[in-house]
Parts: sequence; structure tokens; C-alpha cells
Amino acid sequence: MQDNLLVTTDWLQRHLDDPHLRVVDIRGHVIAASEPPPHYFNHREDWLEGHIPGAVFVDWVHEITDPDDPRHAPVAPAARYQAFARRIGISENTRVVAYDDADGMFAARLWWTLLYYGHRHVAVLDGGWQRWVAEGRPVTADNPAIAPGNFVARPDESLRRSGDQVQAGLESAERLLVDVRSPSEFAGQSSRARRFGHIPGALNVPRPALVAEDGGLRPADELRALFARHGLEDEAGVVTYCNAGVSASYGMLALRVAGFSDVSVYDGSWKDWGNDDSRLVAS
Repeated sequence: MQDNLLVTTDWLQRHLDDPHLRVVDIRGHVIAASEPPPHYFNHREDWLEGHIPGAVFVDWVHEITDPDDPRHAPVAPAARYQAFARRIGISENTRVVAYDDADGMFAARLWWTLLYYGHRHVAVLDGGWQRWVAEGRPVTADNPAIAPGNFVARPDESLRRSGDQVQAGLESAERLLVDVRSPSEFAGQSSRARRFGHIPGALNVPRPALVAEDGGLRPADELRALFARHGLEDEAGVVTYCNAGVSASYGMLALRVAGFSDVSVYDGSWKDWGNDDSRLVAS
């Protein structure tokens, strides 16, 4: 296992009996902002029908988010997150592998939240549920017995940015901003916030551009070339953002795979910036 990044389906199948492994199923989907709410869904029913052996289900909509934050999706406070991680059996030495059915978007969000709270033994299953099933690998409907873990949440603030920090970065030009939303959202044609547009100076690298045809992450060399075409070099400090931090986490994963070491997520993202009249907006 390569901590902090990706694992293959072959690696995971060979390690399913590892007593220190925790497989997390975090399947779900999001619908367009133009549709009536709710916009966010988990796929628990799909997990009940079948999942990777030993996988525990995590509801990305509610379990790892802050229920008191009206923007939806900012990471849960430390005490809430610690209780969640312990409940699904995560301890200091647990190796976590997350997968979904959304080209890695929600798995990357779990990956980032665990990294943020100090857990380094976590990776995303490249290709996710679709690749696992397409390859004919084992599936079960059994509900695994999970012993509680002793996870301790220790926030690593170098991985998270607030609106004020992003604003300060704009004024000092010390960091590059990568907006992984759709081109239409970036251009101000649609929005999940009250205002339309993007953060001034941001580069638009839509999340789908980071995904290979089979749903896995594009290879490191392709990602480096893609980022280079947008003027991103691996020595640059980068902040990713989307609407609420979920796709931004996938953007950070892609940058890490491409070799970028100094990457953080604007957790409030556009729902924070676009609803704050004190912030400048470009379109």
C-alpha cells in the first residue's frame, strides 16, 4: 500500500484478510444545482445489496460533515469526527482504503478528512467499485463485525484553508488557486451559491479532466502535463476549491499523485466565498 495516495484492486484483494485493514464504502451521488433539493445522496442501499468483503459503509452526506454548518459538506468538528472514526474501527495503525462509485470523488473526500485529522495510513481504491466489479472480484452482502477503534483527531491545519486565508493568499499572491468546478460554474453561468463566478485569479481545471476513461485517476505523467498546461509547476503552493470541498479533495489527490507536495483544500469553497458579499468575484 502506498500511504496517502492510491491502491490497485489487485493490491486490495490480496490484503483483504489483513487485520489492520479497514475498507470503507462511501458510495453516493450529487445532482445538478438546477434541480430541486435535496442535491446530495448516499448509496447505503447499494452497500446492503453488495460490497467489497469487510467494507463498512460511510454516509458522506452526514457522517463526516458538520451538521451545524449551513453550507453543507465542511468537515465535521474534531470531536464528532473522532467519534465517527472510532465507530468504524479506525486506530492509529489502521490502514484505510476508501472506494466509491463516483470516479473517486467521495473516496477522496474521506481520504482528505482523515489526512486532515492526522491519519496518514489512508488511500483511495483506484477505479473504485466499478473496476472491482468489472474485474469479477469478490462481493458480499455480509455486514462486517467492527471493533471500535481508538482514533485521536489531531487537525493538520496546513491541509485546510479558510476564506480569510484564501483572501490573504490573493493579496500576497503566495498561492495558486485551482477551481475544479465545471466550466459553466467557473464562467458564472450556474452556481450553488447566491453569487455566480469564481475567485479572482483562480485556474479552472474541472474534476472530470483528472479522471481516466475507466473511472480511475489519470496517470501521474498525464496529470503533470495537464497541470503544466494550466501553468502549474510542482514547486507551487496550491489551494483547491469546488462548491463545498468534496471535488476539491479529489483535486488535491490528483495534485499529490502528480508530485505536488504543498496542496491544501479551501473547505468552505464556493458556498463560502460566493455567499459572502465582502469577497471579490470574477466571471
